Amino acid sequence: MSVRPPPEHSCLAGGGEAGERLRAIDWSGTSLGPLGGWPLSLQSAVRIVLGSAFPMMLHWGPDLVTFYNDAYAPSLGRKHPGNLGRPAREWWSEMWDQLTPIFDQVLAGKPYLVEDARYTPDRDGTPRDAFFTHCHSPLWDDEGRVAGIFLVVTETTGRVLAERDLTRLNANLEEQVAAVQASETRLRESEQRLDALIRSSSEVRFSTSADWSELHQLAGGGFIPDTAAANANWLEEYIPAEDRVAVRAEIARAIRTKSDYSLEHRVNRVDGSVGWAFSRAVPLLDPAGAVTGWLGAASDVTDRRRAEAALQALNATLAEQVQQRTQERNGLWEVSRDLFMVTDGNGVILSINPAWTAVLGWEGHEFIGRTTEWLEHPDDQVRTREQVAHLVEGRATLAFENRFRAKDGAYVHLSWTAVPSDGLLYCSARDVTETARQAGLLLHAEDALRQSQKMEAVGQLTGGVAHDFNNLLTVIKSSTDLLKRPDLAEERRTRYIAAISDTVDRAAKLTGQLLAFARRQALRPEVFDAAVSVRAIADMVGTLTGARISVRQQLSNEPCFINADPSQFDTALVNMAVNARDAMEGEGELTISVQPSEGMPAVRAHAAVAGAFVKVSIQDTGSGIAPDKLGRIFEPFFTTKEVGQGTGLGLSQVYGFAKQSGGEIIVESEVGTGTTFTLYLPRAVASRARIRPEEDVPVTDGGGACVLVVEDNRDVGTFVTQTLGELGYRTHWVLSAKAGLDALARDPEAHEVVFSDVVMPGMNGVELGREIGRLYPHLPVVLTSGYSHVLSEEAHHGFELLQKPYSVEALSRVLSRAVRRRR
Repeated sequence: MSVRPPPEHSCLAGGGEAGERLRAIDWSGTSLGPLGGWPLSLQSAVRIVLGSAFPMMLHWGPDLVTFYNDAYAPSLGRKHPGNLGRPAREWWSEMWDQLTPIFDQVLAGKPYLVEDARYTPDRDGTPRDAFFTHCHSPLWDDEGRVAGIFLVVTETTGRVLAERDLTRLNANLEEQVAAVQASETRLRESEQRLDALIRSSSEVRFSTSADWSELHQLAGGGFIPDTAAANANWLEEYIPAEDRVAVRAEIARAIRTKSDYSLEHRVNRVDGSVGWAFSRAVPLLDPAGAVTGWLGAASDVTDRRRAEAALQALNATLAEQVQQRTQERNGLWEVSRDLFMVTDGNGVILSINPAWTAVLGWEGHEFIGRTTEWLEHPDDQVRTREQVAHLVEGRATLAFENRFRAKDGAYVHLSWTAVPSDGLLYCSARDVTETARQAGLLLHAEDALRQSQKMEAVGQLTGGVAHDFNNLLTVIKSSTDLLKRPDLAEERRTRYIAAISDTVDRAAKLTGQLLAFARRQALRPEVFDAAVSVRAIADMVGTLTGARISVRQQLSNEPCFINADPSQFDTALVNMAVNARDAMEGEGELTISVQPSEGMPAVRAHAAVAGAFVKVSIQDTGSGIAPDKLGRIFEPFFTTKEVGQGTGLGLSQVYGFAKQSGGEIIVESEVGTGTTFTLYLPRAVASRARIRPEEDVPVTDGGGACVLVVEDNRDVGTFVTQTLGELGYRTHWVLSAKAGLDALARDPEAHEVVFSDVVMPGMNGVELGREIGRLYPHLPVVLTSGYSHVLSEEAHHGFELLQKPYSVEALSRVLSRAVRRRR
């Protein structure tokens, strides 16, 4: 019986926030069931995830229920933590089409590795592009089947977007430089036009009084209002208020120094707008040197000033952008942990970033001017040269891995992306050594886990077999020792012989149950109606369950033919009935139902199966099965009964019979209410029902018929020939199939039946029987075996089979039938 581990030993122990939230989930309401019933493989995988500081995730079961650790949580955005323990399809719905091919490949047993893969997860309310390097590995359950997916992941969105931004920055920079050049060209053209205007006297010419109190416009260019008379209010009319102080200051300076007036200022234009004018005036002096007036000219420089302002604004913005992008590019180049490299068309290195020294240990100058051949692992050089050739031909490399030698002699695993452009090769590499190592460790851990699980199962199985067989051998040994005692009463001798015979039958039943569980039982399938068989053994079931248990039958009115071993089918029904009887403690109601079914539901990580089936159900009103034990009830030697009350092989036989017959066994149980076992078997078509052979035919004399005995074991061969002699048969014993064929070739008519073992060196019994059927089609062949993988894999071998150990009566019956058919 399994015992729920204490919290500190639970697979959900630790794990930070993720572990705390996983522990808070009521797992009994999920498809995984209660924590105590989880398979060891799932528990081990969960421990690895929660105990890792590297981002990890796993999906398990048909619903792909999700587990991940705190290191993975930041990449989920708003999806964390609400999606812990939920099926993957529910919270990756926006990108399920992208994930389905990956999951299908991994669930088929193949790992999946991809770098910088683009997905569109919804992490903040809007699906956005994100990039991930991840490795998916299949996870096997305790039965060796793929039941889940293990994911080791690193988000690379920042690096990928940074590389894209750098590319766009370079393109924008080229565009902006072109715009500056165009603006400078336009500025030069504007200055040329301005100069032409000045030279063509298009500016406004004016004169003023000595103190500039009055202004008279002599000739106009038309950009300021004309005035024919002296204007004492020219300053207020022509000059905007914000420039009047500057104009007055320049006038005062010119008067004081008797030098030229020169000023560029705003001006009220004739169209009502505010423009710019460049005004220049020279003083008029009398003979005494006193200023008598001023002559000047004003040019409209509005266009130039606007162009200059626009150019200054553009230059300021462009300089800021160039500085920012340059800093970003240099920062990315300098601090990136990825290895950046630029080479010429022959692969000679022109420039590298500092990451090369950080990762490989060599100084930067040791790389420049050389190819990378001196760094490459010898086993990778051919593939690397092929990739370089592809780049030279103009084809990009998006995902390529090789190994470079570091300065300390170790080799570093690198994953490359490279593109050719303008005769140069731009390359980026990432150190994936740790990822490769982690993947190797994970595969090693999975192998170790599977081996541990196999050894545990083998230990449990061999321990159970040894315990039960030692008990049986104890009875046989004690009985034989007592039979050796002198003067033993006949009554006791009979009792001890009967004990030996019964014990041998129990040992045969035990091995049969073990072979049935392992799906190695040599079945003898026939097409028969399951409802008829249930009706035939109903009385026996009633006897087994006792008078206080009511046995009800619900049998289909239409035929329910199946192709199975009738004996094993009956045994499976009896085993389920006995199990139900014990669960009801001898009192309750047992219902046996046989009905056709269109399909078989999903069970134990297997998907539902469409098709024609027959379902045979046994329902009891017993105590039910606890959820933590429900997953173990088909294990060999697992039992909840007290010592000596059961072997724990009954339900194992049912499980093995169902699987070997192409069907399934499904259990539904509720504690305190009862349990229903439903056996699903493929439906068959038959023209007639099977007739059960008579098992109580008396032993008959062989009448001197000659039996060719083929048996390689001398002890068994001696016993068989002696037994056949006492039954009235003549025998010819050979030790191999080849010797048997030689004997038949010498005298084909000397033998009336061949009695052969199946497991023999060289040609086995089935192959011998087929060769005899080809050469001597009227000679019957009877096979015997305790176990043979040949028989378990090929139930329809076409020969009558006598299972070891067999009784003298069974041997007599099978040979009598064979001789009658021959004669």
